[in-house]
Amino acid sequence: MALKKFNPTSAGTRHAVLIDRRELSDVKPFKKLTMSFKSNAGRNNLGRITVRHRGAGVKKLYRVIDFKREKHGIKGVVETVEYDPNRTAFIALIKYADGERRYILSPDTLKVGATVVSGADAPITVGNALPLKNIPQGTYVHAVEMWPSKGAQLARSAGTSIQVMGGDKGYIQLKMPSGELRLVKETCYATIGTVSNPDQKNVKIGKAGRRRLKGIRPTVRGVAMSTKHPHAGGQGKGGRHGTGGPKADRWGNLVGTRTRRGRHPNNKYIVRRRPETNSFKKNKSII
Repeated sequence: MALKKFNPTSAGTRHAVLIDRRELSDVKPFKKLTMSFKSNAGRNNLGRITVRHRGAGVKKLYRVIDFKREKHGIKGVVETVEYDPNRTAFIALIKYADGERRYILSPDTLKVGATVVSGADAPITVGNALPLKNIPQGTYVHAVEMWPSKGAQLARSAGTSIQVMGGDKGYIQLKMPSGELRLVKETCYATIGTVSNPDQKNVKIGKAGRRRLKGIRPTVRGVAMSTKHPHAGGQGKGGRHGTGGPKADRWGNLVGTRTRRGRHPNNKYIVRRRPETNSFKKNKSII
């Protein structure tokens, strides 16, 4: 999928870079696979804000995605490849041989008219879903289950993929996009290929109004606040001289510090953790 730029006729188009979706199917979503949902604007069940800077935004219909791929042995034909406002990846509408239609995450290079199938005997081609034990070592997959029959949870974002590294004793070793090595049971399903829309990482929003349409509200820098923030205070005009120390959030927690408490039950499945970021290494030396 290509990118599109604009003539600098305004400040909002001068630096904007967006996804060119002309190759996608120009159809409305399949009505039986859509549902409405209410945006909670970052609030929990008590109405308290748990995620800041959320609110408003354009209403969206949710597309029900088949993350389990449980129609084993039944071939399906790709009818459309569509835009989904709820995720960065594109989705594909599959019509199976028994007449049922389902949405799946569209792999990159998947075209309208292609055939996909899931099951242990499915061929190793893009869009097919198989158990990890039947996928050759070195293959790139996406939409990977963490637990059998629970549905895909790993590698669902645009342009991401996981490499199968082989396994033993009922587990398969996976190399995550972050560099982490993780063990997953060999009976978990995964889809061959990379998630569609790899150019999503090159998008530049261009203007604040487009972020508001996405439901993202303005964020004030800590150095521009009064003494209500660890970065604030001091002389001078509005934080031109940085934080004066390690970066912290509004509650004083150092940015990059791990916040997971105690031993997590999933730790035993992590063979090698992802490489530490430079910011975490810097703050770790301060603690």
